[in-house]
Amino acid sequence: MQSGATDDPVSVIARNLPFLRRYARALTGSQSTGDRFAAMTLEALLEDAGALAGEDPRIALFRAFHLVWASAGAPLGDPDSRLSGQAQAHMASLTRNSREALLLSAIEGFRFAEIGRIMDIDAGAAEDLVQVAKREMADSVAGAVLIIEDEAIIAIDIQMIVSEMGHRVTGIARTRAQAVDLASQDRPDLILADIQLADHSSGIDAVNDILRQFDDVPVIFITAFPERLLTGQKPEPAFLIAKPYAEDQLRSAVSQAMFFASTETLSS
Repeated sequence: MQSGATDDPVSVIARNLPFLRRYARALTGSQSTGDRFAAMTLEALLEDAGALAGEDPRIALFRAFHLVWASAGAPLGDPDSRLSGQAQAHMASLTRNSREALLLSAIEGFRFAEIGRIMDIDAGAAEDLVQVAKREMADSVAGAVLIIEDEAIIAIDIQMIVSEMGHRVTGIARTRAQAVDLASQDRPDLILADIQLADHSSGIDAVNDILRQFDDVPVIFITAFPERLLTGQKPEPAFLIAKPYAEDQLRSAVSQAMFFASTETLSS
């Protein structure tokens, strides 16, 4: 998600729109609400072309979203499940603006100075908010995690990171059938799932099978091509990170999923 020096602003914005939608979805807790504010952001930029003048188009896009969302009162989406309702209740206990800063840093890859520009704060304040969010989320909950990943090195890396965070790994599945079996034996509180599995089965199908048994388990999908799943079609994954991932990115996603996630299936 980068803008080249020779890219025109419209092309940069178009290329980054799926990532804005990902961010808006995670921030508001609702695909429909996130998409609505992403659309409002584009409308605002069309009406005020000057917002792009002298600004990195990617930063301008996220900054415009924040202005639109904040002006509307920073609303959340309507809870679509019991877990979603609990997540929004937890939201009220977080330090103001900390989740926005963490998402912009760990998930979207902005530097602290860029986060400051987007949120209209200085870089030091942005860094402080990120650290506060990490502490508040990591300390809030620990649980059982099922890993669905067919690449052994990646699976071991994920297991080590999750275990170091204080969570218990229920098992590592390399196929759809193994994933469903492990979930049936030990109900997970969180699922980390790759998309393409060892026997050419689908991690998406495995997750949907599991969610038919337990419909309120948060899921983080991991893929080398996140934009292929951020299409605007419903439903979309609530949490989606790209390969290769950074350890801090995975830790952030796990903490947030445990603390905030609503669960929805993803059509294959």
